[in-house]
Amino acid sequence: MAGCEFAAKSPVVTRAKSTDALPLSDVLDTVRSRAHLTRSSVVSDPDETAERGPIAKTPSQLGHVAVRGPSHPLWQTNWPAPGPAHATSPNGGDGYIELVTPDEEPTYPEPDVSEDNPESEHWIWAGAHRPPLPRPFVEYMTHDWAPQTVAEPPHPAADRTRVRRSGVRAAFAGKTLVVPSGGLKVRANDTDFRFRPGSDFYWLTACDDVDAVVVVHPEGHEIEATLYVEERRDSSSHRFFSDSRYGEAWVGPRRGLHEAASRWAIDTAPRDQLEKDLVALEPSKVVALRGYDARVDAVVAPSDSDAQLATSLSELRLVKDDFELARLQEAVDLTVLGFEDVVRALPTAIGRSERVIEGVFNLRARVDGNDVGYNTIAAAGSHATILHWTNNDGIVVDGDLLLLDAGIEVRDLYTADVTRTMPVTGTFTTPQREIYELVLAAQQAAIDVVRPGAGFRDPNTAAMKVLSQGLLDLGILSVGPAEAMRTELPLHARYTLHGVSHMLGIDVHDCSHARETTYFKGPLEVGYVLTVEPGLYFQPDDLTVPEQYRGIGVRIEDDLVVTEDGCRVLSAALPRDPDAIESWMTELFSRPAPQLGL
Repeated sequence: MAGCEFAAKSPVVTRAKSTDALPLSDVLDTVRSRAHLTRSSVVSDPDETAERGPIAKTPSQLGHVAVRGPSHPLWQTNWPAPGPAHATSPNGGDGYIELVTPDEEPTYPEPDVSEDNPESEHWIWAGAHRPPLPRPFVEYMTHDWAPQTVAEPPHPAADRTRVRRSGVRAAFAGKTLVVPSGGLKVRANDTDFRFRPGSDFYWLTACDDVDAVVVVHPEGHEIEATLYVEERRDSSSHRFFSDSRYGEAWVGPRRGLHEAASRWAIDTAPRDQLEKDLVALEPSKVVALRGYDARVDAVVAPSDSDAQLATSLSELRLVKDDFELARLQEAVDLTVLGFEDVVRALPTAIGRSERVIEGVFNLRARVDGNDVGYNTIAAAGSHATILHWTNNDGIVVDGDLLLLDAGIEVRDLYTADVTRTMPVTGTFTTPQREIYELVLAAQQAAIDVVRPGAGFRDPNTAAMKVLSQGLLDLGILSVGPAEAMRTELPLHARYTLHGVSHMLGIDVHDCSHARETTYFKGPLEVGYVLTVEPGLYFQPDDLTVPEQYRGIGVRIEDDLVVTEDGCRVLSAALPRDPDAIESWMTELFSRPAPQLGL
């Protein structure tokens, strides 16, 4: 990646004695046109000679164009130029790109800037371990750029986000609500993870900007909400090329105030103004979503209402609107394509790492979506008995099962969460099929009870009864469901461990701050989206399990939306029946495999 700096020494920038001024564009044209010539091969143009005088043709006669700075290839370069002259900027003022003669090169002042003193008359601080910037170079780099805008249509969810903000405002009468998007998170040293905004912030705005903050004003305020966004680091400031974290020359253009207002249909203000605006408010009337932005946490006094805001946002997000349901279906449909990609690649993966599987699926996620919604679980063989196996560094072995738990997050950040367990070679062995069919029966029992008014835990109870009876039938348990599922000693849990469902949406485990009485112990409502994912996991060293089942892990997971008359399985396009899985895999094996070069 980019990051190398040219060796920095104090550049030479002086003014020539001649009063003949050249436009800055002419000076730069001279630099560009002569960059490939040697100093002894300069050929004069007759018209140029007549207007400006003869051009020197030997090194001793040549003048210099002093265009030098720490982040530019011209930092240590003196280009041939047509005699001494004084450059001016396009607006007629003095420029900093000078034509000088070899005997007129006094030393430029030494750097006198630091993190605590970032600007001086001659220098600008550019960061630790980076050469400071001489002001002449800054002047050069911030001129002659065409205007650049980020042209986008209004976001399709903009009308819905206004309604969402109204809902949370109603829950906090008279309060100003502050919800940040979050900032960049360091992956290692000076490299960051790819940015993803906080889910509550995104739900309220559809904005994906880093370091943004939405302030929802109380009823009666002249505007309903203000989105505070960072101003552009464009060519109007040295930061566009000196700031490697945010500068547009490094990371691309971002939306300015007007562009953000147009995109998200909301009033905007500079991020630097936020602290001043918040301090002006009555502290007891300000509520913040904490843990996303240190600057917000520092300026807003803690309040008991802060936790209530997180809870209210989670509970408001439980019911998905039509836009959200469409995005979830899109995420599932892309995930189905990712699973198909993996099956086509399975013959290539045999004998290689599980990361072949992870890489193939994640390729689809990045090409067609925003990213994976969570770390892909590509668990082959006994790794399938580890619930969240994400190392994905085991060997894919012919005859084993592959448990693939993966979901694609679309560009609007809603994610799928789907699991299929499939035979690597396309055919289940007898023990594998026995366990698979038991888990499938448990999943179907759970799906059958998903309807409005049913308890959130009802699918879990239905699935556990089937699994407990199956464990008795296999000879693994010696008692039936009533005894095996006792609260104080749930014998079946040794082989399943996790619950069957969780909410799904912008987060893979969505709405996690909702009250237990509303979520975990509450009823299902129309518009809820949840997973149904029973599993059995027989550890390879579990002596309570018959040997032929040890090392087998099976999970089957689908995404459901609660409807007026029951539920709809969003992921129904992926087969679940074992015979259907074998036919599906056989058909996919007949297609061309992804060309991975392995």
